[in-house]
Order: sequence, then C-alpha cells, then structure tokens
Amino acid sequence: MARPALKPWLRYLRAGDLLTLALAAAGCAASFALLWRGEIPDRAIVRAGGRIVAELPLDRRAELTVDGPLGHTRIEVEPGRARVAEDPGPRQYCVRQGWISRGGAVAICAPNQVSLSLNGGGDSHDSLSY
Repeated sequence: MARPALKPWLRYLRAGDLLTLALAAAGCAASFALLWRGEIPDRAIVRAGGRIVAELPLDRRAELTVDGPLGHTRIEVEPGRARVAEDPGPRQYCVRQGWISRGGAVAICAPNQVSLSLNGGGDSHDSLSY
C-alpha cells in the first residue's frame, strides 16, 4: 500500500498548529505520568489462609513471621514499602517480586497461602481492574 505524500499537507500547517500539537502531546505525556500511579499506601495487610493475620503501618520498620501449610513466611516492612523476605514455596515468586510500594500492590505466596497487600490512600488501577 502506498503512503500518502505529506509534502502537500505541510504547506497548510502554521507555527500555531505545530505549537498546539506539541502542547497536546506534552499534556498527554504529563497526564499519563501524573495520573497513572497509585496513591501512597498507609498500611500493609497480611493474610494467611484467606484470613487477615495482621495490619502493619507503613510509617515504621516491622517484621512478621506467618505460618502457612508449607512453613514460615517472613514479611518485612520499612517506611513506605513492604516485601516478602522469605517463603518456603518452591518457585519464590513472591520473594522475587521484591519491595512493593504502590497502593493496591499485592505479593501472593500461593503455595503457602500467604499474601501481602498495600492499602490506604487510593488504590492504583491495574490490568485486573478493567
């Protein structure tokens, strides 16, 4: 398929048109960067076997060990973030996920039935929200 020639159209563009296009592109990029992120969470919620085991504030350091069917899962909390530090699961997906710091973020250790989620503020949207 042949590409239409752009040269005939370029003579109709003026400096104001180019400025409008540039401002629109910058506005789209800025809104994406500023609006597509989670709020700052204020607590970490730890679940085991589907029940809430602990709610830890994210304003100070804490460590929690949770028992699951396979063994002990160790959760670490630092100001503004949390992670699963150790888990007896075979693939270690929740440990490899590392520190999570956005509202609505979740680390799930499925084999041991333990999960860590960050809540508070406003939760961010992800692919599951749509």
